[in-house]
Amino acid sequence: MIKDDPLGLLSVLEQSDLRLEPLREDHRADLKAACAEDLDIWQMYGISYGPDHFDASFDMLLASPARLPFAIVSGGNLAGMTAWIDANPRWLSAEIGNTYLSPRYRQNKINGLMKRLLIAHGFACGLKRIQLCVDVRNERSQAACRKIGATFEGILRNHMVTWTGHPRDTAVFSIVERDRERLGY
Repeated sequence: MIKDDPLGLLSVLEQSDLRLEPLREDHRADLKAACAEDLDIWQMYGISYGPDHFDASFDMLLASPARLPFAIVSGGNLAGMTAWIDANPRWLSAEIGNTYLSPRYRQNKINGLMKRLLIAHGFACGLKRIQLCVDVRNERSQAACRKIGATFEGILRNHMVTWTGHPRDTAVFSIVERDRERLGY
């Protein structure tokens, strides 16, 4: 399936042994196995990619016109996924989200490097605002947003109802074009 991508955000991005490539059907089996490595995390996600929900969620991700998903590949192994969400060519804004890393890839620098690649590429494609939205219960993801220099903007209360029925409060972070030089993007 070819996605509408007027900003050119869905490109192969590489640095050292990290590669972000557009998510494809042939990533399904490896991503399903990676997502099954941390079943508890899906309680904090809006959508579950756990074994019982994976295939339907993966199909929706590939089909969604609002998401431009990537496979995260480290050293030739599938480490997880991420996506541009709601990329808007009129407002020149997009969200980075739908991110999951297999537990064995979380304690190294993959998340930061991956986010930096996406952010630099997003600005190179003309974005003026990049946001990250995180369940307030996910302290690790909030810390990762701060670590890459994103500004905490506030909490959207009852922003969404997750797949479990939980009314999720969402912490919103952003990096805007005027932050680029200060942050090295």
